[in-house]
Amino acid sequence: MSTGAAPIIDTLQSFWAMAPNLSSPQPILGRNSWATARARVLQHVTRIVVVIAAVGFAVTVPCAIAPALAGESHTVVPVDSIKWGPAPPSLPPGAQAAALLGSPAKEGPFVLRLKFPAGFVVPPHRHSKDELLTVISGKFIATHGEKVDRASLEPLPPGSFIHLPAGMPHYAFAEVEAVVQINGVGPFDIVYVDPSDDPRKK
Repeated sequence: MSTGAAPIIDTLQSFWAMAPNLSSPQPILGRNSWATARARVLQHVTRIVVVIAAVGFAVTVPCAIAPALAGESHTVVPVDSIKWGPAPPSLPPGAQAAALLGSPAKEGPFVLRLKFPAGFVVPPHRHSKDELLTVISGKFIATHGEKVDRASLEPLPPGSFIHLPAGMPHYAFAEVEAVVQINGVGPFDIVYVDPSDDPRKK
């Protein structure tokens, strides 16, 4: 018998031990005596209801949570197992990419690493969803604007973070070889401010 049922059994045994005394023929009792007996019965019944509810909750909640946890998993990508390949065709040639989680082209969250050679420029563009960018190595610039202006910008060092809201035009520039990480939710698009800058149309 499970330990969770023990309180119910104990309470029931206590109640039924008292029950014969209440149901067998008794001398006529005064009003106060009957009130005391009724209070004792109500007290035991209340204890039974509370214990049953508590045990039922304790059994039901884990059963409801278990199926949800069964499908959960986590992702670990050691740095030496990252595989680089050509970046998506929506970026100018010369960049490399490595998907750590998901895909920008599919539904759901994704994590993408991009490696840019020194002097690489991503012309002004925008996305329909927020872009969360972290500089992993090198020196990198990403800022809002519809025209590239390198002279007035300070490159960001590794560890820096940039949030680019959906719809905001921005551009990027790698002063030296740089690696950045983009977190977002797919499908993730890129629309260039000047259509002639779109490498997919060249």
